[in-house]
Order: sequence, then structure tokens, then C-alpha cells
Amino acid sequence: MKDMILIIEDDKDIAAIEKDYMEINGYGAVIRGDGIEGMEAALTGHYSLILLDVMLPGMDGFEICRKIRDKIDTPILMVTARNTDIDKIRGLGLGADDYIEKPFSPAVLAAKVKSQLAQYRRLRGAKELRRISLGGLTIEPDTRRVFVGDRELSLPNKEFELLAFLMENPGIVFSRETLYTRIWGMDSLGSTDTIPVHINRLREAVEENPSKPRHLLTVWGVGYKFQP
Repeated sequence: MKDMILIIEDDKDIAAIEKDYMEINGYGAVIRGDGIEGMEAALTGHYSLILLDVMLPGMDGFEICRKIRDKIDTPILMVTARNTDIDKIRGLGLGADDYIEKPFSPAVLAAKVKSQLAQYRRLRGAKELRRISLGGLTIEPDTRRVFVGDRELSLPNKEFELLAFLMENPGIVFSRETLYTRIWGMDSLGSTDTIPVHINRLREAVEENPSKPRHLLTVWGVGYKFQP
């Protein structure tokens, strides 16, 4: 499977050049021209590297980097027109792995991408991806991938975390309050009423018959559990 590169860039001409050079060098590439859409795409964990512009509509590259870095370890290469050390330091401090300045040579960009991917794989070494397979469902917590049999699903971030937590603790019943605290955090503003909503969405995604679930079970008056 070829590496997929996520390009978060609002300048259509630059994005097209980046995409062309990624494909010429054997990578797949997807473009998102808005900061919020780019962040949502990044959080799926489906990409091998992220080319992240600094100046974006919706949300700038620094904020995107800050929000995604503690959730995914995908290499981030920041693309900036700003030729100041403070922006480079800020980007690297927020978790970017490297940067390239506009205007750039597409060949240099491709070389940096190749270098970052190689470095990422060296750092991971021969580490085997952690997989949890129960009852025909498989999750990879490190890559945030989900499979029903051989079919890969795309789940929203919180629903993935909820499914992963339940599958990592099979057979254990958790109350709404416990699940909300573990997934959303104690300081989150919201209601535990969101838990059954997300459970129902997960059933629609992973259960053969969502109205008669085999895995994501309700224990009435207590909470929810994952039954292998």
C-alpha cells in the first residue's frame, strides 16, 4: 500500500504542485483547503505524513499542529512563507517535525517528505503495531484504524476512543459517568447523555444487526460493556 500524504493548503496552485510531486514520487495525496477540514482529516490517522501550511482559513497551521500532536504521531512538515526564526521555533515547539519555506523547490519538498518518512520508520523500528481483535472486530490503537472483518471503517475521533476503551476492557461493565470521564475528560462541558448516542452510532457501524447487538451491550441500570 502506498503512503498517503495529507496536504492542508488553501492556495490551489501550490496544493496542485505539491500533489503532483507527491504522486510523481510514488505517494498518494489528498488536499484539504480549510484548516478545520484539514484537522478533521488528520485526526483520522489514515495518512503517513501531513504537509501543513501555516496560513489557512478556519484555523491556522500552528493551532492544527497543537490540537493533533497529542493524538497522532504522524510526521508533520510545515510549509510557510514566513522567513523568521520565531515561526520555525514555534512550529517545531508545537510538534512539527520539519519545515520548508515558500517558494520551495518541489524536488526539495519531495526529498524532505522521503526523509521524514524514513526517519519515522527508523524511530518506530521493527515495532509491531498493537492490534486488538475480538469477535470479528479489529482495532489498531496506534494507527487509529478499525476493521469489521476485512472491511475498514472510518470512525469519528470520540467514537474510536470509546470503542477502543471498551475493547481494551472486554466483559467489564462501565457506567455512563465512567465512560464520559475516561473519553471526554473530567473538565469537559457536556452531558453523559451523549454516551448512548455514541454507542448507538457505533452499533450502526460495527454490528451486523444494530437492533440486536452482539458486542456493544447495554447492562440495564448499570452501563455498557464490550462482549467478545
